[in-house]
Amino acid sequence: MLELFNGESALWVLFTTGFLSATLLPGGSEANLIATIKLGDNALWLVVVVATIGNTLGGMTNYWLGRLLPDKTSNEKHGHKALLWLQKYGYWSLFFSWLPVIGDPLCLAAGWLRMRHWLSFFIIMIGKAARYTVLALLVQGLL
Repeated sequence: MLELFNGESALWVLFTTGFLSATLLPGGSEANLIATIKLGDNALWLVVVVATIGNTLGGMTNYWLGRLLPDKTSNEKHGHKALLWLQKYGYWSLFFSWLPVIGDPLCLAAGWLRMRHWLSFFIIMIGKAARYTVLALLVQGLL
């Protein structure tokens, strides 16, 4: 089992768990990130980049699923906490798409609200990269 966290296979496992944990499916990629750092032989920056890419693409999957939902009038778009955050704080609320419970609905709501996908992608990526960078530095004892 530990061989999954060494070399290239560790990066694929990390990418996959990062992707799946960012969709509406349950899961957490943080444990895999820590295992890949502690047991693997990959550069720290590469581990962070792979986790960020997988998690960002998972978040954007939620975004595109939101785009598939029927577009309602703006009067009907209210009520859910994620929608309230997006309406109050705009695009910058997507920085917190890495948060448990609220993060996945934020991405879904951004798609449903028809927010611009490139700006959404960029801010989601920044938030997820910041989270993985801080976690990786903590694991290495650099923070």
